[in-house]
Amino acid sequence: MPSVAAATSVPRTATAVDRPVAADEFDALPAGLKRAAQLQGFEGKPGQVLALPGEGSGPLELLVGIGPRADVGPGALRTAAAAYARSVSRHAAVATRLAAEVGEDATDAQRADAVAAVVEGVRLATYRYTAYKTPTNTELDKVTVVVPGRGGKALVDRASAVVDAVCLARDLANEPGGSLTPDAFARRATEVGTAAGLKVTVWDERRIAREKLGGLVAVNLGSVNPARLVRLQYTPARRTERRVALVGKGITFDSGGLSLKTAAGMMTMKVDMSGGAAVLAAMSVLGAVGAPVAVDGWIPLTDNMTGGNAQRPGDVFRARNGKTVEVLNTDAEGRLVLADALSLAAETKPDAIIDIATLTGAASVALGGSYAAVMATDDDLAARLGAASDRTGEPVWRLPLPEEYRSQLDSPVADLKNIGSGAYGGALVAGLFLKEFAGDGAWAHIDVGMAAFSEAEKGILTKGATGYGVRLLVDTLAHWA
Repeated sequence: MPSVAAATSVPRTATAVDRPVAADEFDALPAGLKRAAQLQGFEGKPGQVLALPGEGSGPLELLVGIGPRADVGPGALRTAAAAYARSVSRHAAVATRLAAEVGEDATDAQRADAVAAVVEGVRLATYRYTAYKTPTNTELDKVTVVVPGRGGKALVDRASAVVDAVCLARDLANEPGGSLTPDAFARRATEVGTAAGLKVTVWDERRIAREKLGGLVAVNLGSVNPARLVRLQYTPARRTERRVALVGKGITFDSGGLSLKTAAGMMTMKVDMSGGAAVLAAMSVLGAVGAPVAVDGWIPLTDNMTGGNAQRPGDVFRARNGKTVEVLNTDAEGRLVLADALSLAAETKPDAIIDIATLTGAASVALGGSYAAVMATDDDLAARLGAASDRTGEPVWRLPLPEEYRSQLDSPVADLKNIGSGAYGGALVAGLFLKEFAGDGAWAHIDVGMAAFSEAEKGILTKGATGYGVRLLVDTLAHWA
Protein backbone atom coordinates (compact mmCIF):
# COMPACT_ATOMS: atom_id res chain seq x y z
CA MET A 1 0.00 0.00 0.00
CA PRO A 2 1.48 3.37 -0.97
CA SER A 3 2.55 6.16 1.32
CA VAL A 4 1.08 9.59 0.69
CA ALA A 5 2.56 13.07 0.76
CA ALA A 6 1.20 16.55 0.15
CA ALA A 7 2.46 19.11 -2.36
CA THR A 8 1.15 22.27 -3.96
CA SER A 9 2.03 21.07 -7.47
CA VAL A 10 2.85 17.84 -9.32
CA PRO A 11 6.42 16.77 -8.47
CA ARG A 12 8.89 16.02 -11.24
CA THR A 13 9.38 12.47 -9.91
CA ALA A 14 5.77 11.49 -10.69
CA THR A 15 5.53 9.07 -13.61
CA ALA A 16 1.74 9.37 -13.84
CA VAL A 17 -0.78 12.11 -13.08
CA ASP A 18 -4.54 12.44 -13.34
CA ARG A 19 -6.62 14.95 -15.29
CA PRO A 20 -10.02 15.15 -13.54
CA VAL A 21 -12.99 15.51 -15.89
CA ALA A 22 -16.52 16.41 -14.79
CA ALA A 23 -19.26 14.66 -16.75
CA ASP A 24 -21.01 17.92 -17.64
CA GLU A 25 -17.74 19.55 -18.72
CA PHE A 26 -16.84 16.77 -21.12
CA ASP A 27 -17.69 18.93 -24.16
CA ALA A 28 -14.98 21.40 -23.14
CA LEU A 29 -12.22 18.89 -23.93
CA PRO A 30 -10.20 19.50 -27.11
CA ALA A 31 -12.02 17.99 -30.09
CA GLY A 32 -9.44 15.29 -30.78
CA LEU A 33 -9.26 14.24 -27.14
CA LYS A 34 -13.03 14.28 -26.80
CA ARG A 35 -13.41 12.04 -29.84
CA ALA A 36 -10.79 9.58 -28.58
CA ALA A 37 -12.45 9.47 -25.16
CA GLN A 38 -15.88 8.84 -26.69
CA LEU A 39 -14.53 5.94 -28.73
CA GLN A 40 -13.32 4.38 -25.48
CA GLY A 41 -16.66 4.96 -23.75
CA PHE A 42 -15.28 7.57 -21.37
CA GLU A 43 -17.97 10.03 -20.26
CA GLY A 44 -16.56 11.51 -17.05
CA LYS A 45 -18.53 9.26 -14.71
CA PRO A 46 -17.00 8.66 -11.24
CA GLY A 47 -14.62 5.73 -11.46
CA GLN A 48 -13.95 5.99 -15.19
CA VAL A 49 -10.25 6.20 -16.12
CA LEU A 50 -8.67 6.56 -19.54
CA ALA A 51 -4.91 6.68 -20.19
CA LEU A 52 -3.83 9.24 -22.79
CA PRO A 53 -1.07 8.64 -25.34
CA GLY A 54 2.32 9.62 -23.96
CA GLU A 55 3.96 12.83 -25.07
CA GLY A 56 7.74 13.02 -24.85
CA SER A 57 9.34 12.29 -21.51
CA GLY A 58 6.55 13.71 -19.34
CA PRO A 59 4.42 11.65 -16.96
CA LEU A 60 1.61 9.45 -18.21
CA GLU A 61 -1.65 11.42 -18.05
CA LEU A 62 -4.96 9.76 -17.31
CA LEU A 63 -8.44 11.19 -17.62
CA VAL A 64 -10.37 10.49 -14.41
CA GLY A 65 -14.13 10.94 -14.22
CA ILE A 66 -15.62 12.78 -11.25
CA GLY A 67 -19.28 12.93 -12.29
CA PRO A 68 -21.45 16.06 -12.60
CA ARG A 69 -19.72 19.17 -11.27
CA ALA A 70 -22.55 19.94 -8.84
CA ASP A 71 -22.19 16.49 -7.27
CA VAL A 72 -18.43 16.59 -6.75
CA GLY A 73 -17.92 15.78 -3.09
CA PRO A 74 -16.19 13.18 -0.90
CA GLY A 75 -18.09 10.23 -2.40
CA ALA A 76 -17.26 11.02 -6.02
CA LEU A 77 -13.65 11.90 -5.17
CA ARG A 78 -13.19 8.72 -3.15
CA THR A 79 -14.48 6.61 -6.04
CA ALA A 80 -12.35 8.47 -8.59
CA ALA A 81 -9.20 8.23 -6.47
CA ALA A 82 -9.68 4.49 -5.97
CA ALA A 83 -10.09 3.88 -9.71
CA TYR A 84 -7.08 6.04 -10.53
CA ALA A 85 -4.88 4.25 -7.98
CA ARG A 86 -5.76 0.86 -9.43
CA SER A 87 -4.98 2.12 -12.93
CA VAL A 88 -1.47 3.24 -11.97
CA SER A 89 -0.75 0.41 -9.54
CA ARG A 90 2.46 -0.58 -11.34
CA HIS A 91 3.98 2.88 -11.18
CA ALA A 92 6.41 3.59 -8.34
CA ALA A 93 5.38 7.22 -7.78
CA VAL A 94 2.33 9.10 -9.04
CA ALA A 95 0.45 12.32 -8.31
CA THR A 96 -3.23 13.18 -8.09
CA ARG A 97 -4.94 16.56 -8.51
CA LEU A 98 -8.37 15.31 -7.42
CA ALA A 99 -8.38 17.07 -4.05
CA ALA A 100 -8.47 20.47 -5.76
CA GLU A 101 -11.76 19.64 -7.51
CA VAL A 102 -13.90 20.96 -4.65
CA GLY A 103 -13.05 24.45 -5.93
CA GLU A 104 -11.27 27.52 -4.63
CA ASP A 105 -14.32 28.72 -2.67
CA ALA A 106 -14.53 25.51 -0.61
CA THR A 107 -14.75 25.85 3.16
CA ASP A 108 -12.00 24.47 5.38
CA ALA A 109 -14.25 21.53 6.25
CA GLN A 110 -15.01 20.79 2.59
CA ARG A 111 -11.33 20.98 1.76
CA ALA A 112 -10.44 18.61 4.60
CA ASP A 113 -13.17 16.16 3.54
CA ALA A 114 -11.92 16.24 -0.05
CA VAL A 115 -8.33 15.51 0.96
CA ALA A 116 -9.48 12.71 3.25
CA ALA A 117 -11.59 11.16 0.47
CA VAL A 118 -8.67 11.18 -1.97
CA VAL A 119 -6.23 9.71 0.56
CA GLU A 120 -8.76 7.02 1.46
CA GLY A 121 -9.37 6.23 -2.18
CA VAL A 122 -5.75 5.85 -3.27
CA ARG A 123 -4.63 3.93 -0.20
CA LEU A 124 -7.58 1.68 0.67
CA ALA A 125 -8.13 0.60 -2.94
CA THR A 126 -4.51 -0.61 -3.08
CA TYR A 127 -4.55 -2.33 0.33
CA ARG A 128 -3.40 -5.94 0.30
CA TYR A 129 -3.18 -8.45 3.15
CA THR A 130 0.33 -9.79 2.65
CA ALA A 131 1.17 -11.58 5.91
CA TYR A 132 1.28 -14.96 4.15
CA LYS A 133 2.24 -13.74 0.65
CA THR A 134 5.61 -13.82 -1.06
CA PRO A 135 6.80 -10.17 -1.26
CA THR A 136 6.74 -8.42 -4.66
CA ASN A 137 8.18 -5.12 -5.83
CA THR A 138 5.58 -4.26 -8.46
CA GLU A 139 3.16 -2.25 -6.37
CA LEU A 140 2.53 1.49 -6.17
CA ASP A 141 4.91 2.99 -3.63
CA LYS A 142 4.11 6.70 -3.26
CA VAL A 143 1.23 9.03 -4.12
CA THR A 144 1.55 12.80 -3.98
CA VAL A 145 -1.74 14.55 -3.26
CA VAL A 146 -1.75 18.03 -4.76
CA VAL A 147 -3.39 20.38 -2.25
CA PRO A 148 -3.37 24.05 -3.30
CA GLY A 149 -2.71 26.55 -0.53
CA ARG A 150 -1.38 26.06 2.97
CA GLY A 151 -1.93 23.24 5.45
CA GLY A 152 -2.00 20.38 2.96
CA LYS A 153 0.50 18.26 4.86
CA ALA A 154 -1.56 18.32 8.06
CA LEU A 155 -4.70 17.31 6.18
CA VAL A 156 -2.95 14.47 4.35
CA ASP A 157 -1.24 13.22 7.52
CA ARG A 158 -4.52 13.19 9.45
CA ALA A 159 -6.32 11.30 6.70
CA SER A 160 -3.46 8.85 6.35
CA ALA A 161 -3.54 8.10 10.08
CA VAL A 162 -7.23 7.16 9.78
CA VAL A 163 -6.45 4.95 6.78
CA ASP A 164 -3.74 3.22 8.81
CA ALA A 165 -6.40 2.47 11.42
CA VAL A 166 -8.73 0.99 8.78
CA CYS A 167 -5.87 -1.17 7.53
CA LEU A 168 -5.19 -2.35 11.08
CA ALA A 169 -8.81 -3.50 11.33
CA ARG A 170 -8.57 -5.20 7.94
CA ASP A 171 -5.35 -6.94 8.92
CA LEU A 172 -6.87 -8.26 12.15
CA ALA A 173 -10.02 -9.50 10.45
CA ASN A 174 -8.05 -11.10 7.59
CA GLU A 175 -5.79 -12.95 10.03
CA PRO A 176 -6.79 -16.64 10.24
CA GLY A 177 -8.78 -17.57 13.33
CA GLY A 178 -6.25 -20.24 14.20
CA SER A 179 -3.55 -17.65 14.78
CA LEU A 180 -5.61 -14.67 15.95
CA THR A 181 -6.71 -16.28 19.19
CA PRO A 182 -8.28 -14.20 21.97
CA ASP A 183 -4.93 -13.93 23.70
CA ALA A 184 -3.17 -12.95 20.46
CA PHE A 185 -5.78 -10.24 19.84
CA ALA A 186 -5.39 -8.98 23.41
CA ARG A 187 -1.60 -8.80 23.05
CA ARG A 188 -1.98 -6.90 19.78
CA ALA A 189 -4.47 -4.54 21.43
CA THR A 190 -2.00 -3.90 24.24
CA GLU A 191 0.74 -3.11 21.74
CA VAL A 192 -1.43 -0.84 19.58
CA GLY A 193 -3.17 0.85 22.48
CA THR A 194 0.03 1.58 24.38
CA ALA A 195 1.65 3.07 21.27
CA ALA A 196 -1.43 5.30 20.82
CA GLY A 197 -1.29 6.58 24.39
CA LEU A 198 -4.33 4.62 25.58
CA LYS A 199 -4.68 2.95 28.94
CA VAL A 200 -5.05 -0.78 28.27
CA THR A 201 -6.43 -3.37 30.69
CA VAL A 202 -6.75 -7.08 29.85
CA TRP A 203 -8.80 -9.53 31.91
CA ASP A 204 -7.81 -13.21 31.73
CA GLU A 205 -10.20 -16.13 32.11
CA ARG A 206 -9.95 -16.11 35.91
CA ARG A 207 -10.78 -12.41 36.15
CA ILE A 208 -13.61 -12.85 33.64
CA ALA A 209 -15.18 -15.55 35.82
CA ARG A 210 -14.62 -13.51 38.98
CA GLU A 211 -16.35 -10.51 37.40
CA LYS A 212 -19.35 -12.72 36.56
CA LEU A 213 -19.25 -12.32 32.79
CA GLY A 214 -21.51 -15.32 32.33
CA GLY A 215 -22.12 -14.84 28.61
CA LEU A 216 -18.43 -14.69 27.75
CA VAL A 217 -17.75 -17.72 29.93
CA ALA A 218 -20.62 -19.67 28.33
CA VAL A 219 -19.48 -19.07 24.75
CA ASN A 220 -15.89 -19.95 25.65
CA LEU A 221 -16.77 -23.34 27.20
CA GLY A 222 -16.16 -25.28 23.99
CA SER A 223 -12.79 -23.73 23.24
CA VAL A 224 -9.21 -24.62 24.11
CA ASN A 225 -8.31 -20.92 23.78
CA PRO A 226 -9.07 -18.98 26.98
CA ALA A 227 -11.28 -15.91 26.72
CA ARG A 228 -10.04 -12.38 27.20
CA LEU A 229 -11.66 -9.00 27.77
CA VAL A 230 -9.87 -5.84 26.66
CA ARG A 231 -10.64 -2.38 27.99
CA LEU A 232 -9.14 0.67 26.25
CA GLN A 233 -9.34 4.19 27.70
CA TYR A 234 -8.75 7.41 25.76
CA THR A 235 -8.43 10.77 27.48
CA PRO A 236 -8.42 13.88 25.26
CA ALA A 237 -5.76 16.56 25.62
CA ARG A 238 -8.34 19.08 26.83
CA ARG A 239 -10.25 18.11 29.94
CA THR A 240 -13.87 17.14 29.36
CA GLU A 241 -16.75 15.69 31.33
CA ARG A 242 -18.20 13.98 28.26
CA ARG A 243 -17.65 10.24 27.92
CA VAL A 244 -18.64 7.70 25.30
CA ALA A 245 -18.32 3.93 25.50
CA LEU A 246 -17.62 1.72 22.49
CA VAL A 247 -18.30 -2.02 22.59
CA GLY A 248 -17.04 -4.34 19.85
CA LYS A 249 -17.86 -8.00 19.29
CA GLY A 250 -14.68 -10.07 19.37
CA ILE A 251 -15.53 -13.60 18.23
CA THR A 252 -12.17 -14.60 16.76
CA PHE A 253 -13.71 -17.55 14.92
CA ASP A 254 -17.31 -18.73 14.85
CA SER A 255 -18.06 -22.37 14.09
CA GLY A 256 -21.59 -21.92 15.42
CA GLY A 257 -20.85 -24.10 18.43
CA LEU A 258 -23.10 -27.13 18.76
CA SER A 259 -25.60 -25.32 16.51
CA LEU A 260 -22.96 -25.92 13.86
CA LYS A 261 -22.69 -23.75 10.75
CA THR A 262 -22.39 -25.28 7.31
CA ALA A 263 -18.95 -25.57 5.72
CA ALA A 264 -19.76 -22.65 3.43
CA GLY A 265 -21.10 -20.66 6.37
CA MET A 266 -17.78 -20.96 8.19
CA MET A 267 -15.56 -19.82 5.34
CA THR A 268 -15.55 -16.15 6.31
CA MET A 269 -16.03 -16.54 10.05
CA LYS A 270 -12.54 -15.30 10.86
CA VAL A 271 -14.05 -11.83 10.35
CA ASP A 272 -16.55 -12.29 13.18
CA MET A 273 -14.32 -10.12 15.36
CA SER A 274 -14.64 -7.17 12.98
CA GLY A 275 -16.57 -5.13 15.54
CA GLY A 276 -13.81 -5.56 18.09
CA ALA A 277 -11.21 -4.73 15.46
CA ALA A 278 -13.13 -1.57 14.54
CA VAL A 279 -13.19 -0.43 18.17
CA LEU A 280 -9.45 -1.04 18.65
CA ALA A 281 -8.57 0.61 15.34
CA ALA A 282 -10.82 3.63 15.89
CA MET A 283 -9.47 4.24 19.38
CA SER A 284 -5.89 3.97 18.15
CA VAL A 285 -6.32 7.15 16.10
CA LEU A 286 -8.49 9.31 18.38
CA GLY A 287 -5.47 11.25 19.59
CA ALA A 288 -4.31 11.88 16.02
CA VAL A 289 -7.68 13.39 15.04
CA GLY A 290 -8.06 15.28 18.30
CA ALA A 291 -11.32 13.68 19.40
CA PRO A 292 -12.73 15.98 22.13
CA VAL A 293 -14.55 13.34 24.18
CA ALA A 294 -13.24 10.69 26.59
CA VAL A 295 -13.80 7.17 25.27
CA ASP A 296 -13.85 3.72 26.86
CA GLY A 297 -13.57 0.71 24.57
CA TRP A 298 -14.73 -2.76 25.61
CA ILE A 299 -13.83 -5.85 23.53
CA PRO A 300 -14.96 -9.33 24.74
CA LEU A 301 -12.85 -11.99 23.04
CA THR A 302 -13.42 -15.71 22.48
CA ASP A 303 -13.91 -18.17 19.67
CA ASN A 304 -17.11 -20.23 19.44
CA MET A 305 -16.18 -23.88 19.12
CA THR A 306 -17.62 -27.38 19.53
CA GLY A 307 -15.49 -28.92 22.29
CA GLY A 308 -16.80 -31.55 24.67
CA ASN A 309 -17.69 -28.95 27.28
CA ALA A 310 -19.42 -26.58 24.86
CA GLN A 311 -22.69 -25.02 25.98
CA ARG A 312 -25.74 -26.94 24.84
CA PRO A 313 -29.01 -25.63 23.45
CA GLY A 314 -31.21 -25.25 26.50
CA ASP A 315 -28.41 -24.26 28.86
CA VAL A 316 -28.90 -21.17 31.03
CA PHE A 317 -26.30 -18.65 32.19
CA ARG A 318 -26.40 -15.51 34.31
CA ALA A 319 -25.02 -12.35 32.69
CA ARG A 320 -23.02 -9.59 34.35
CA ASN A 321 -26.15 -7.51 35.09
CA GLY A 322 -27.83 -10.46 36.84
CA LYS A 323 -30.28 -11.45 34.12
CA THR A 324 -30.51 -15.12 33.18
CA VAL A 325 -30.47 -16.24 29.55
CA GLU A 326 -31.66 -19.51 28.03
CA VAL A 327 -29.42 -20.35 25.06
CA LEU A 328 -31.50 -22.07 22.37
CA ASN A 329 -29.08 -21.48 19.51
CA THR A 330 -25.35 -21.47 20.23
CA ASP A 331 -24.75 -19.77 16.87
CA ALA A 332 -26.41 -16.63 18.28
CA GLU A 333 -23.33 -16.18 20.45
CA GLY A 334 -22.24 -12.64 19.63
CA ARG A 335 -25.11 -11.15 21.62
CA LEU A 336 -24.08 -13.23 24.64
CA VAL A 337 -20.59 -11.76 24.89
CA LEU A 338 -21.90 -8.29 24.05
CA ALA A 339 -24.42 -8.59 26.88
CA ASP A 340 -21.61 -8.67 29.43
CA ALA A 341 -19.56 -5.94 27.75
CA LEU A 342 -22.62 -3.68 27.45
CA SER A 343 -23.36 -4.27 31.13
CA LEU A 344 -19.83 -3.23 32.06
CA ALA A 345 -20.07 -0.14 29.86
CA ALA A 346 -23.45 0.82 31.33
CA GLU A 347 -22.05 0.59 34.86
CA THR A 348 -19.66 3.48 34.10
CA LYS A 349 -22.66 5.68 33.16
CA PRO A 350 -21.27 7.28 29.98
CA ASP A 351 -23.16 9.88 27.97
CA ALA A 352 -23.67 7.30 25.24
CA ILE A 353 -22.85 3.68 24.36
CA ILE A 354 -22.23 2.52 20.80
CA ASP A 355 -21.77 -1.17 20.06
CA ILE A 356 -20.67 -2.56 16.71
CA ALA A 357 -20.88 -6.19 15.66
CA THR A 358 -21.25 -8.64 12.81
CA LEU A 359 -24.36 -9.76 14.63
CA THR A 360 -26.96 -11.08 12.18
CA GLY A 361 -27.36 -12.16 8.59
CA ALA A 362 -30.89 -10.78 8.86
CA ALA A 363 -29.54 -7.22 8.75
CA SER A 364 -27.99 -7.91 5.36
CA VAL A 365 -31.12 -9.69 4.12
CA ALA A 366 -32.92 -6.41 4.77
CA LEU A 367 -30.23 -3.95 3.65
CA GLY A 368 -27.84 -5.82 1.38
CA GLY A 369 -24.13 -6.31 1.79
CA SER A 370 -23.03 -2.67 1.86
CA TYR A 371 -25.24 -1.11 4.54
CA ALA A 372 -25.05 -1.59 8.29
CA ALA A 373 -28.20 -1.43 10.38
CA VAL A 374 -28.42 1.09 13.22
CA MET A 375 -30.85 0.66 16.10
CA ALA A 376 -30.89 3.32 18.79
CA THR A 377 -32.73 4.42 21.90
CA ASP A 378 -31.73 8.05 21.33
CA ASP A 379 -32.52 10.13 18.24
CA ASP A 380 -29.57 12.48 18.72
CA LEU A 381 -27.13 9.58 18.87
CA ALA A 382 -28.66 8.03 15.76
CA ALA A 383 -28.38 11.40 14.01
CA ARG A 384 -24.69 11.65 14.93
CA LEU A 385 -24.03 8.28 13.33
CA GLY A 386 -26.08 9.26 10.27
CA ALA A 387 -24.09 12.47 9.80
CA ALA A 388 -20.82 10.57 10.13
CA SER A 389 -22.07 8.06 7.59
CA ASP A 390 -22.75 10.87 5.12
CA ARG A 391 -19.25 12.26 5.56
CA THR A 392 -17.35 8.97 5.42
CA GLY A 393 -19.38 7.05 2.86
CA GLU A 394 -19.84 4.09 5.23
CA PRO A 395 -23.59 3.63 4.74
CA VAL A 396 -26.02 3.01 7.60
CA TRP A 397 -29.80 2.72 7.76
CA ARG A 398 -31.79 3.09 10.94
CA LEU A 399 -34.10 0.24 11.89
CA PRO A 400 -36.65 0.27 14.72
CA LEU A 401 -36.63 -1.41 18.12
CA PRO A 402 -40.31 -2.47 18.19
CA GLU A 403 -41.40 -3.25 21.74
CA GLU A 404 -44.15 -5.52 20.42
CA TYR A 405 -41.40 -7.94 19.32
CA ARG A 406 -39.90 -8.13 22.82
CA SER A 407 -42.23 -10.96 23.82
CA GLN A 408 -40.42 -13.21 21.32
CA LEU A 409 -37.53 -13.29 23.80
CA ASP A 410 -39.65 -14.55 26.70
CA SER A 411 -38.37 -17.85 28.12
CA PRO A 412 -40.23 -20.33 30.32
CA VAL A 413 -37.08 -21.09 32.34
CA ALA A 414 -35.05 -17.84 32.36
CA ASP A 415 -35.43 -14.08 32.18
CA LEU A 416 -35.07 -14.22 28.40
CA LYS A 417 -33.83 -16.46 25.61
CA ASN A 418 -31.19 -15.63 23.05
CA ILE A 419 -33.30 -16.00 19.89
CA GLY A 420 -36.77 -14.94 18.87
CA SER A 421 -39.71 -17.25 18.39
CA GLY A 422 -40.60 -15.99 14.91
CA ALA A 423 -39.03 -16.55 11.50
CA TYR A 424 -38.72 -12.87 10.63
CA GLY A 425 -37.20 -9.70 12.04
CA GLY A 426 -34.09 -11.41 13.38
CA ALA A 427 -31.96 -8.24 13.37
CA LEU A 428 -34.60 -6.33 15.32
CA VAL A 429 -35.03 -9.08 17.90
CA ALA A 430 -31.25 -9.24 18.34
CA GLY A 431 -31.25 -5.50 18.96
CA LEU A 432 -34.00 -5.90 21.55
CA PHE A 433 -31.92 -8.57 23.27
CA LEU A 434 -28.93 -6.24 23.53
CA LYS A 435 -31.16 -3.42 24.80
CA GLU A 436 -31.74 -5.51 27.94
CA PHE A 437 -28.09 -4.97 28.88
CA ALA A 438 -27.36 -1.45 27.63
CA GLY A 439 -28.71 0.43 30.65
CA ASP A 440 -31.05 3.40 30.63
CA GLY A 441 -28.86 5.94 28.82
CA ALA A 442 -28.37 6.71 25.15
CA TRP A 443 -27.37 3.58 23.24
CA ALA A 444 -26.92 2.67 19.59
CA HIS A 445 -26.29 -0.73 18.07
CA ILE A 446 -24.55 -1.07 14.70
CA ASP A 447 -25.19 -4.45 13.06
CA VAL A 448 -22.51 -4.64 10.37
CA GLY A 449 -23.77 -7.87 8.83
CA MET A 450 -22.08 -8.73 5.53
CA ALA A 451 -20.57 -5.25 5.14
CA ALA A 452 -17.57 -6.61 7.05
CA PHE A 453 -16.42 -8.71 4.09
CA SER A 454 -16.10 -8.08 0.36
CA GLU A 455 -16.04 -10.79 -2.28
CA ALA A 456 -14.73 -8.43 -4.96
CA GLU A 457 -12.71 -5.27 -5.53
CA LYS A 458 -15.03 -2.29 -5.75
CA GLY A 459 -14.29 1.33 -4.95
CA ILE A 460 -12.12 1.43 -1.83
CA LEU A 461 -12.87 -2.21 -1.03
CA THR A 462 -10.54 -5.09 -1.78
CA LYS A 463 -11.27 -8.80 -1.46
CA GLY A 464 -11.53 -9.81 2.18
CA ALA A 465 -12.16 -7.77 5.31
CA THR A 466 -13.40 -4.22 4.72
CA GLY A 467 -12.58 -2.53 8.02
CA TYR A 468 -16.14 -1.23 8.04
CA GLY A 469 -16.98 1.05 10.94
CA VAL A 470 -13.53 2.45 11.72
CA ARG A 471 -14.03 5.68 9.79
CA LEU A 472 -17.64 5.89 10.94
CA LEU A 473 -16.66 5.69 14.62
CA VAL A 474 -13.67 8.00 14.29
CA ASP A 475 -15.73 10.64 12.51
CA THR A 476 -18.57 10.38 15.04
CA LEU A 477 -16.21 10.89 17.96
CA ALA A 478 -14.11 13.57 16.24
CA HIS A 479 -17.30 15.63 15.73
CA TRP A 480 -18.75 14.93 19.17
CA ALA A 481 -18.40 18.51 20.42
